[in-house]
Amino acid sequence: MKKRLAVLGSTGSIGTQTLSVVDAFPADYEIFALAAGSDIQQLEIQARKYQPTLVAVADVGKGHELSVRLADTGIRVTWGEAALCQAAADAAVDTVVMAIVGMAGLAPTLAAIRQGKTVCLATKEVLVAAGAQVMAEAARCQATILPVDSEHSAVFQCLHREDAGRVERIILTASGGPFYGWERTVLARVTPEQAVRHPNWRMGRKISVDSATLVNKGLEVLEAQWLFGVALSQIEVVIHPQSIIHSAVEFVDGAIIAQLGQPDMRLPIQYALAYPDRQPSIIKRLSLPEVGTLTFARPDTEAFPGLAYAYRAGTIGGTMPAVFNAANETAVGMFLAGTIGFPAITQVIAAVMEKHAPETEPTLADVLAADAWARDTAAAWKD
Repeated sequence: MKKRLAVLGSTGSIGTQTLSVVDAFPADYEIFALAAGSDIQQLEIQARKYQPTLVAVADVGKGHELSVRLADTGIRVTWGEAALCQAAADAAVDTVVMAIVGMAGLAPTLAAIRQGKTVCLATKEVLVAAGAQVMAEAARCQATILPVDSEHSAVFQCLHREDAGRVERIILTASGGPFYGWERTVLARVTPEQAVRHPNWRMGRKISVDSATLVNKGLEVLEAQWLFGVALSQIEVVIHPQSIIHSAVEFVDGAIIAQLGQPDMRLPIQYALAYPDRQPSIIKRLSLPEVGTLTFARPDTEAFPGLAYAYRAGTIGGTMPAVFNAANETAVGMFLAGTIGFPAITQVIAAVMEKHAPETEPTLADVLAADAWARDTAAAWKD
């Protein structure tokens, strides 16, 4: 039987690559729902191609407009946050691909989990900010969370059939981004156009900036502790500019198992969609002789302090990771808008974290309140 998919964030980088995987295996997947924030031009094209039962738009005004555009199709168009949750939780859906950027993905992720869905999770901020609450709900509702990030997919594959107690450490690889090796003084002249040009990966603008600051790797560290049930002290970040080893796991006997592949997000997307099966590759296969040399280095947390701030947030715990994430999202938006410089992104994060008095055992409401406070505080930051 075909898996019936709801793709949330369908017009973004992960969403469009998910649909390319669906195109390669039409006998295996059916699109039941598509959802996006406000790009109704692209969403209309997708809706007419895939003919889903439901299309949801976060932006209310854009949702009204899309309903008019699709009036001739019979496709049901809904709008607002509740519409995204409805698309994720519909009884007809087997698998939800969660590719909405940032904390906007939290409510629909929980909606899918509470209906016992399989969630292919690309929105790392969900577990960064509310990992305890989300994982508890997943356990209670017997929902399955499958990682879509290339690094977490790699770890998931390396851990296959292994007991968590045998894990010595998780090694998350990082390309280093477009400014690997740059001095902090030079980074002050970085432009948004430079920051979004990742050397290896095709990604959205926000995550590309996060990769450039190394904050993305910090977010992955915080997510990994929840996905794999390990302590922060067991997670190490290693710079690997070639992006061929996507991550690795060292076991207590010293053996290290790594997952290698082309730097192409369709590989982990395809693995998550097909799990527990595997399908023939739709990307160029990896040739080790063609790759040649693989190199590794420790991250430079002097020039790129965002990674260190992530570890600090995770060590403090409670609502601090949510504050770290919200301050970063706001600061990245300010940088992309041209209102702050590149180094100020991590300066904003540090300043907001310094002002926060964390709740040590937060409820979901506490997490959301901390998120809102951090956004307001970050937006008011002055150099």
